[in-house]
Amino acid sequence: MWKHFVSNFLTLVIVGMVALGGFLAWAKSRYSAEGPLEAPICLRVGNGTTMRAVSRDLESQGALEHGWIFRTGADYAGKTSQLKAGSFLIPEHASMSEIVDIVTRGGRSTCGTEVVYRVGVNGQEIRVRELDPESNQFKTVTEFDPTGGTDETYMEVRAESDTRYRVALAEGVTSWQVVEALKSVDFLEGEVGEVPAEGTLAPDSYEVVAGSSVSDLLGRMAVEQAEILAEAWQNRAEGLPIETPEEALILASIIEKETGVPDERRTVASVFANRLKQGMRLQTDPTVIYGVTEGRGVLGRGLRQSELRAENPWNTYVIDGLPATPIANPGRASIEAALDPEETEFLFFVADGSGGHVFAKTLSEHNQNVAKWRNIEADQGDGN
Repeated sequence: MWKHFVSNFLTLVIVGMVALGGFLAWAKSRYSAEGPLEAPICLRVGNGTTMRAVSRDLESQGALEHGWIFRTGADYAGKTSQLKAGSFLIPEHASMSEIVDIVTRGGRSTCGTEVVYRVGVNGQEIRVRELDPESNQFKTVTEFDPTGGTDETYMEVRAESDTRYRVALAEGVTSWQVVEALKSVDFLEGEVGEVPAEGTLAPDSYEVVAGSSVSDLLGRMAVEQAEILAEAWQNRAEGLPIETPEEALILASIIEKETGVPDERRTVASVFANRLKQGMRLQTDPTVIYGVTEGRGVLGRGLRQSELRAENPWNTYVIDGLPATPIANPGRASIEAALDPEETEFLFFVADGSGGHVFAKTLSEHNQNVAKWRNIEADQGDGN
């Protein structure tokens, strides 16, 4: 009888161990299996949130079927204590293992609310936007001119710990404009000693952390511009009428201010390259404007004849060759155009009334194009 009892007990133990092993294997497979989430979601994890709270939130949003497996798997992987605060994009059908990795690996938030401070040639703008998980596209919540006051929605998101921030520089802004704009950014700190040299800041979009230094951000912009210029100089075309990367930056800034049409940049560059090769003056209005403003804001009116005749280091109607310094911060495309211009015989260009330009090889042809432009200007004036 005793032997029979022991035999039955051992049988039950073995069956139990097999059942437990099968259960654990099932739980492990569920932890790594495709999840039930039908569409991406944005999971917000606040400071001090626990893995249990996260699992409940995920269950309520349909991303989990078994919260206890999620928590047990995180514990087993040693990741429970690594939970990070932020807003995280959870893709459709993400496994529990993938979700644990997303909320514990650190780095920046991947969804949620983002504040974008745009620094443009004609002013600044703050835009609050949110990432729509399903379309993976940002949707604007509010936008306003910070020089005219603040915005209630903006103040609300500023108080949220997981709000992300970005500073975006438009191509063609001057270094003075950048510094003046950054001085008024309430999510950055610190003073700026000197305005960076003109042309040395890369127009781009920079993610920043609230409370970070303005000087550090300017340093990042300078490093990026130096890298762009060095790469473009390394890949420059042969036979260019410029001898140094600094001259390339000057020419690129003129190209940047002369056209906002991407497809025109290399053609505009060819005009200036051809003029430099022939010893012709560049005679470009943006350099005259810079001589008047020295980059401190927008002129806001037409040029006067006296300004076109004024002698200064930037007036290319008066001086030979390139101006003394860049006249703005050019973007990558303009730098690359300056160092790889299109091969043309064009020496002139004028606006065509559609936002672009018409190009000419001879002065006679150019004068005809100018006359057409004057007629367009007159017609537009009559229309007003």
